[in-house]
Amino acid sequence: MHRLIKKLLPSVAVALTVTSFSLPAPARAQTYPIDCAILLCLSGGWPASVPCARARAEFIRRITPWPVEPPLQIWRCPMGASYESDRLSNNAGRIFEALYRTDSRRPFQSLPVDNLVPTDFTLRLVQDRADIDISGPEFNFVRSIRVFDVRYARQHESGRDGDCNRSATVVLGTYGTQGDFSWHRSSITALPEAHLGLERWGQNCPGIYHRSVFVDWRDYEGNYGFEQVNY
Repeated sequence: MHRLIKKLLPSVAVALTVTSFSLPAPARAQTYPIDCAILLCLSGGWPASVPCARARAEFIRRITPWPVEPPLQIWRCPMGASYESDRLSNNAGRIFEALYRTDSRRPFQSLPVDNLVPTDFTLRLVQDRADIDISGPEFNFVRSIRVFDVRYARQHESGRDGDCNRSATVVLGTYGTQGDFSWHRSSITALPEAHLGLERWGQNCPGIYHRSVFVDWRDYEGNYGFEQVNY
């Protein structure tokens, strides 16, 4: 975990601290891009803190129909953001303290007070994928996220001939090497064991009508987690 934080902090620190300077006053209680918080909190197994509670709530809200969105939108966390300043490398460690603070005060600043919004500030954003290279194994926790959208699953016995009629539409959302998200056709049999509601699918044809969204993941240490939203 420390290796991951060491790699993330120099880039994510800029995004979180800089964003706080340009937010309007009503948003001061959340002074960092929510997807940067999701990224860090997910990697650490959602540690107990106000920022991580907010991040997890947004992570789950995005898979709550409709529409079903990618729970982590890593392209909204500008990890490649940069100042034309050599002070950042010395202050990167401050972000961890800023992110996990439990009050509503602004994060510690990484630049002098008289230079809150430097004119040479730039954000390098890449559409629909991370704006830095995340292909290394330390970012496997991003690619571990799976979203199963059971849009329709019905099982019932035919009234005329007693046959068991089954129909289902399941799609699976996954993340690519650089955090790009895409949907693919899937099936009931591909659902993880932790999914609930379709245990009797294919068994003696009990009546079933089910719709749900199920997301699971593994954090940086490989610990398994999941959430399910029925609708």
